[in-house]
Amino acid sequence: MKIEGMRRNISKNRTVKSSVSSASSYREIGDFWDTHDLADCWDATKEATFDVDISSEVVYCALEKSLSEKVRTAARKRGVAPDTLVNLWVQEKLAVQKG
Repeated sequence: MKIEGMRRNISKNRTVKSSVSSASSYREIGDFWDTHDLADCWDATKEATFDVDISSEVVYCALEKSLSEKVRTAARKRGVAPDTLVNLWVQEKLAVQKG
């Protein structure tokens, strides 16, 4: 399958966000990739280089066993990792105290 056959005509006033799908919105990009395979479009891709700086510091804090179990249960209900939930809760608490 050739990529040219998949591209849609884009009017001059629309900003193209994706060079492969010619989509002008993230929704259109998602719709495109829901129905297409990268293997069919590989020749239309370009090599990209970029730097990623994802520095974070892990700090361990002791929790009482019963509190830890409650955190795990709450995180599981929300579909997130316990450490993610704790980070969100601490950020919310600090924002309230700062405000």
